[in-house]
Amino acid sequence: MTERRKRSQRADRALARAVVNSRAPAISRAAAVLRLLGKSDAPLGVHSIARELGLVPSTCLYVLRALVAEELVSFDAATKRYALEAGVLALARHWLRRNRFNDLVQPALDRMARSFGVTTLGVHVVGLDHIVVVAVSQSDQNLQLTTQIGCRFPALISATGRCIAAFGDHTDAELESRFDTLRWDVAPTFETWKAQVLQTRTQGFAVDEGNYIAGVTVIAAPVWKTRAKLSHALVALGIGDSIRKAGLSELQASLLSAARSLSSQLCGEVELA
Repeated sequence: MTERRKRSQRADRALARAVVNSRAPAISRAAAVLRLLGKSDAPLGVHSIARELGLVPSTCLYVLRALVAEELVSFDAATKRYALEAGVLALARHWLRRNRFNDLVQPALDRMARSFGVTTLGVHVVGLDHIVVVAVSQSDQNLQLTTQIGCRFPALISATGRCIAAFGDHTDAELESRFDTLRWDVAPTFETWKAQVLQTRTQGFAVDEGNYIAGVTVIAAPVWKTRAKLSHALVALGIGDSIRKAGLSELQASLLSAARSLSSQLCGEVELA
């Protein structure tokens, strides 16, 4: 079993615990089912879904039928399996239509991906819980790293996590408890990571050189939608050697400039320090 698959299973188990502990279990169960189906490469049967999420099969079936009725999930009577339905696209489209970040960020992502031969992302920050990829641009290089819109990652992981820690109002205790749950290819100590967080606050952007994924360099710069709260980040990632050849310092400067320009457009000038 690959490390990626193990990480995915751990996330599913964490989601299952959240379902159990939720004060609105029906909503949490429906959200858990939608996320699981969204990550699955193939339709799933009710027992597979129930097993992955730790639900009673009869309860799981009830949730699935409700989601089918709302046209968020489809059911294949021949195979007895469930998959996401087009109704989720309507919800996503409504969200994208009123989100200025997505309209503004794509040209900047395309420009940096093309200029530096990297994959660039726009991510939405959901507190200390997770980040969600909401925009992607890829270069035309033969070898490139990929991800998809809608993918979720732990909030404090990689370079983006250092930005969230640096520019958020979080205690060391909060950060350390989350940090201890993270999975890295080459894990830094908490003390080393904290020093990198302080450096991030000073320079305005963060760099992860092979910690999250061995051999991969990730750079992230924060974006504010309001002055009170970090809302997004711009991210560039690529093979470490390739990024250095393309110009690491130039990429860092370009990413930081784009992030500050976006923040200015979304909420006015933002003071980083």
